[in-house]
Amino acid sequence: MNADSDPSPGLSGSSGSSDSVDRHLARWRGKAPYDERVEAVVTRMQLLVKHLHQTKETALAQVGMQDFEFETLHRLVARAGSATPSELAAELMLSPAGMTGRLDTLEKLGLVRRLRSTDDRRRVDVELTDRGHELWMEAMRIRAEVEAAMVYALDPAEQATLDGLLKRLLVNVESTR
Repeated sequence: MNADSDPSPGLSGSSGSSDSVDRHLARWRGKAPYDERVEAVVTRMQLLVKHLHQTKETALAQVGMQDFEFETLHRLVARAGSATPSELAAELMLSPAGMTGRLDTLEKLGLVRRLRSTDDRRRVDVELTDRGHELWMEAMRIRAEVEAAMVYALDPAEQATLDGLLKRLLVNVESTR
């Protein structure tokens, strides 16, 4: 469908209410060659991703953490609280020097500790401290509340439908990589 084939002023579905994307589409109607339905879907997804990014920043600020700190702690939690610096660097796409600097900062803050292996003295493991885990949990709790408030605008059946549709889009994109 293109802008000429849908005379309706907005594509916001059955809710009857208007949003910023409806106004965006109205400003551009007839001025650019694009499929208005695609523009509506993509622009709404972009705005929702921006909203989620802002909520993450807000949650981190509330617990006094920076994004790089959270991401490192997040990877450690996913690895049951322990990983080598090289494993973390690979997951976070950092150089060894970049990972060392990050771990130095986190260790000074008491969020992680580095332990030498008793079996192989060349091996160092990075371990999440109780304080690091508590801080990560608090940030996750705040994020979960905000994310749930957004998704709970839909009833459970709508949530399942949206999840299925988004999955189809993602599978399509991932299959072309």
